Amino acid sequence: MSTETAKETADTPTEQPPPAKKIKGTMEQAPASEWPAAWLMPDEDCADQKKLNQREPNVPVTVEQLQDLGICYWKLDAEAYDYPKLAVPWDPKDAVDPKLAKLRDDRGYSYADIITVHPDTLPEYDTKVKAFFEEHIHDAEEIRYILGGSGFFDVRNKEDKWVRVHIKAGDLMTLPEGIYHRFTVDEADCIHAMRLFIGQPVWTPFNRPCEEHESRKKYVEAYLEEKKTEE
Repeated sequence: MSTETAKETADTPTEQPPPAKKIKGTMEQAPASEWPAAWLMPDEDCADQKKLNQREPNVPVTVEQLQDLGICYWKLDAEAYDYPKLAVPWDPKDAVDPKLAKLRDDRGYSYADIITVHPDTLPEYDTKVKAFFEEHIHDAEEIRYILGGSGFFDVRNKEDKWVRVHIKAGDLMTLPEGIYHRFTVDEADCIHAMRLFIGQPVWTPFNRPCEEHESRKKYVEAYLEEKKTEE
């Protein structure tokens, strides 16, 4: 275990799991004890995007805080099933994992593909990994199921600070339409992932700033604006 990995574990406090939130018509999300570790990143730009990039001392982010940003999470057993290293597309109807099949049906995922981000499998690896790390939004929900390897999703919180989420095999996470985010592999330089989509896939990123984009406005209204209370 590396020094940074040990530090990540030591600095992550035991958290009382909040009641798991359930999206209408879909499988209940994983309990807090199964969610990936998350923490606030330092305010300065990270010199190496693949490192943990924790504050001193580490500032963990709770599951409830992630859920308040619109993030959803399920834990699946990726190692129990065989998936190709590359399949573009991959028919989600071929899913034999009953949990994955239920999520597919409940949430209407009709398209999928499978990619492996690794120097040996992704042409122009360094250039593309750098491009993934540009801050952006999408005009649809982003769904990633990690089949192997590991990496980081960074998302902006309500104070516009970066929150880093360490995703690993078995993690299925969704980011809501319009959230500012970015992605990178970690120091292992390998992640095997399934991308799911409702309808025809559109992977177009809209780099920040895009406050006038309709998807960003939708996100701000749903998650960032203070809700008016009745007097």
